[in-house]
This record gives sequence, structure tokens and C-alpha cells, in this order.
Amino acid sequence: MGGEASLHLIQILLPVRDNDGRPFGPHPFEEIAFTLSKKFGGFTGYTRAPAEGRWETSGKTQHDDVLVVEVMVDTLDRAWWTAFRKGLETTFRQTKVIVRAQKTELL
Repeated sequence: MGGEASLHLIQILLPVRDNDGRPFGPHPFEEIAFTLSKKFGGFTGYTRAPAEGRWETSGKTQHDDVLVVEVMVDTLDRAWWTAFRKGLETTFRQTKVIVRAQKTELL
């Protein structure tokens, strides 16, 4: 990872269960690990204790347990990440999977 000034931290929030409350098996997560490792040389997965997401929809509080996956990249390829997110939405049967990027620097 060369120029630290241009690093981006990509965070992916993945649901632990489908919309019916059934846990996803390990296969989708293994596929993601393979893809990110192959393309970017590695990733960090926070998989031992899921984070909890909460939001309001139509006056009801919704919640979901999520796993957080992070990747640091030199260049933010928006087209690739958009396509990757759309694939995740299909795999996890979600209307929206959060994939976010922020500029970061190493200290």
C-alpha cells in the first residue's frame, strides 16, 4: 500500500440472518473472504461478536445482527464496489447491503 494519503477504508456490513431469521451458512462469507483476499491481498473480518444495527421503517424499529468486514485500498474503484454490493444484495436477499468508504491514513 503505497501513498498513505490516498488510502480508503471500505466497510461492509453483512447480515447474519435472512429476513425470516434463519442464519446464513458459512458459504457466502467464505466466498466474500476468497474474493477480497484475491483482489486486495487480505481483509479484516469482525466475526466473533456481531454488531447490532437498528433503524426505523414505517414507524417500526427494525434490527439486524451484522458482521463487519474491512478492506484498505489505495484507489477507490466505485464501479467495482457498486457491482460487488449488488452481488451481496442478491446473495443475502437484501434490499440494501451497506458498503461504505472513508478516507484514512496510517499513523
